[in-house]
Amino acid sequence: MKPDACEFRRAVCEVVAAIPAGMVATYGQVACLAGWPSHARMVGRVLSCVGAGEGIPCHRVVGASGRTAPCWPGQAAALRAEGVAFRANGHVDMKRCQWDTSTLLPL
Repeated sequence: MKPDACEFRRAVCEVVAAIPAGMVATYGQVACLAGWPSHARMVGRVLSCVGAGEGIPCHRVVGASGRTAPCWPGQAAALRAEGVAFRANGHVDMKRCQWDTSTLLPL
């Protein structure tokens, strides 16, 4: 089933806005919490269109391995400024910094 584009965007932005500073979530986590667990790639598409003035902390969403977006050189710097730990390979230390959403309910 294909999500309604406006509703999906709203749900994704709501989830991303809830990610605490100093923590990261994966595209898959965001998709699950938004209610569309098989739409991780669409999360990336939505976030690529979010305007800077919307106040959505898109920089807190990374790949499942902790990889930051290769086309966004400022993402790692923004995460470091919040205290996010990185491993030697340049990926976020997911064991230390991944948002624990186990007690949250999907939207």
